[in-house]
Amino acid sequence: MFKLIKNAHVYSPDKVGKKDILIAGEKILSVEDTVSWQPPGCEIIDAKGKILTPGLIDQHIHITGAGGKLGYHSMTPDIPIEELIACGTTTVVGMLGTDGVARSLNGLYAKVKALEQEGITAYMLTSYFGIPPITFTGSVLEDMILIDKVIGCKVAISDPRASFPTENELLKLLREVHVGGLTSGKGGILHVHLGGLESGMQVLIDLVNNYEFPVEHISPTHVGRTKHLFDQAVGFAKMGGMIDISTGGTKFDLPFKQVVYALEKGVPIENITLSSDGNAGMAKKDENGKVTGFYKAPVSENLENVILLIKEAGLHVGQAFKLITTNPAKNLSLKNKGKIAVGADADFCLFDSDFTLTDVIARGQVMMKEKQIIKKNAFSK
Repeated sequence: MFKLIKNAHVYSPDKVGKKDILIAGEKILSVEDTVSWQPPGCEIIDAKGKILTPGLIDQHIHITGAGGKLGYHSMTPDIPIEELIACGTTTVVGMLGTDGVARSLNGLYAKVKALEQEGITAYMLTSYFGIPPITFTGSVLEDMILIDKVIGCKVAISDPRASFPTENELLKLLREVHVGGLTSGKGGILHVHLGGLESGMQVLIDLVNNYEFPVEHISPTHVGRTKHLFDQAVGFAKMGGMIDISTGGTKFDLPFKQVVYALEKGVPIENITLSSDGNAGMAKKDENGKVTGFYKAPVSENLENVILLIKEAGLHVGQAFKLITTNPAKNLSLKNKGKIAVGADADFCLFDSDFTLTDVIARGQVMMKEKQIIKKNAFSK
């Protein structure tokens, strides 16, 4: 039940120095320079020479698979827990994509619960790309209040596969996630998939400017799909909004360079998140643009881009890790995630001095030890 991590160089994600961390069950019990008291049977984890951060949060991932743009055979399978542990992801938000028929909310909920049983933390969004929304109960509001794992709603705009929702339709969805969040204590976000059409995210900017809707409930993603869209996103972030850069999928520039660009334009780093769009179906193409096969969008690129920000862009370690710890926790209103503090969930990543991931702890359980994944899917060999 008790574990004691000793001698870790802790980033919370801000640097707090060399600390010992005492874990009781799934929670952090104590963070001190030296924890001298050890409960009977306490497991000791010596982290000397290692960097410790909060466990990583991926707020946009297709845990039950996605794809299907080029036929049934292009649909991706669901994701095994090993892929998440291998890149330090201890909290995920799963969602449907374009498909609300072959993929279902019931299946998504079941996968969320399965990942929780396997040891990480998982949530989900109700609905999918289209309007009217697909829900469990008949409304987004009731899903928010009555379904434990639903923390928001998904919709798509500026994409040929979307339903081209009007301002009024978006306002209705926003009202439901807002009120549902207030009632359930979940916060509540409308997570907006942005396509590459010229309209971009102007309608979201108008909702804030013209209707004074609270910007914190609007969560645009794939903002780096085009340069035009990203410039709109920079403006949205300066209004106080949170913008989500996808590390997988279509993008106008490398994600870590998008972060640098936004910072140079005056966007506070606290208003930027990274998410993988992981497990989405991607097409392999030859030099003539002919599809030759398919692959799954990797879930590992969040961490890879944070490390690039540190090594290539010179960003401070604590600042870079905010993009995949405290910032998504704030965006999703997950009060016990994304930080190293007494009472917070015991989710940790440990790295060597070169930022190679060596150990992962999720909800107090060791999932990776010295680069070896311990926790695996029940059907893994």
